Amino acid sequence: MANTLAQADVERLLANPSERMRAEMAAKVGTAFESGTLTPTERRLAEEIFRVLMRDAAERVRRALADHVKDASDLPHDVAVALARDVDVVALPILEHSAVLTDEDLVEIIRLGSSDKQVAIAGRKIVSTTLAAALVDSANPAAVARLVGNEGAELSEASLQTIVTRHGEDVVIQEPLAARKALPATVLERLVALASDSLHAFLARRSDLPPGTASDLVLRIREQATASLLSEMTPPGEAGHLARQLHKAGRLTPSLILRTLCLGDLAFLEAAFAELAGIPVHNARLLIHDPGELGLQKLYARSGLPPELYPAFRVAIDVAHETPFDGGENDRQRHSRRTLERILTQFEEIGADNLDYLLAKLQSAPASVAA
Repeated sequence: MANTLAQADVERLLANPSERMRAEMAAKVGTAFESGTLTPTERRLAEEIFRVLMRDAAERVRRALADHVKDASDLPHDVAVALARDVDVVALPILEHSAVLTDEDLVEIIRLGSSDKQVAIAGRKIVSTTLAAALVDSANPAAVARLVGNEGAELSEASLQTIVTRHGEDVVIQEPLAARKALPATVLERLVALASDSLHAFLARRSDLPPGTASDLVLRIREQATASLLSEMTPPGEAGHLARQLHKAGRLTPSLILRTLCLGDLAFLEAAFAELAGIPVHNARLLIHDPGELGLQKLYARSGLPPELYPAFRVAIDVAHETPFDGGENDRQRHSRRTLERILTQFEEIGADNLDYLLAKLQSAPASVAA
């Protein structure tokens, strides 16, 4: 039978049969081993055969072996490592599929191996944060593109930030990165900024736009996108990291903070004030939510925000305090709409730019939310 092994199989190999016969033997033994139906004696014979085949001079034989044992969960570790370190055509199936290889094995191969080997590792069913970091450090665009498109890859925020820094303008990497199911808000914000920069460069080349129009338009689009991102996707624990990143990049603007506040995001407001004022977020929180006027006034002045916008911030904070989430479906959207409506009702001199934004948010609210 095809899956039956005997001492004769070993003897045939040692008798140095033809390359074709050795390749067929590799396929036969590999298939039998992977089936999990071998007896203990047959398994020992199979492992002996593997160690002969993995040193075979013929690439065809080693490739046949690798193809047929790549999914074997109990393949001897030394055999898996030998095949993984082989030439690409032999190694790639093992590198992409074998669960026998450890992160240590794979990291060494990433550092010493070829580009194709790195790409194969990036496509593994599970890629740990350690392995992902090594692939990112390899700076191989093809491997990074496959890595970010692999939902089984565990990418740390540090690795994601490195990817954006090195490859943020590479559309082959940018598109699958932006499509990942879960990304930290700090990474999403940088992607929004990069997209805005690309749009600005495009608009700036147009001769039919008045001077400064491209910059104003792009700034508004970027801030609207960032504010929506913050209100919908930022976990409370990430607000501080995001505020710090925006401040360092010069993107923590008064209008952005006000926009996010109008959408009911108090966590980001606290983080933004803490960053601008250079104080712990706990202190900023106490000052913002002080029942009197003095705490917010002093914090606002220290933050360096425009004095003329203070009344808008005061009203928006009061409305946010008085407009709770209701816990139902589309809760956040309804909360944002109620906040916007109350700000428009209570503060008529909010300013043309911010008023335009608030009106645009109301007009674009989904019908289900408006209802």
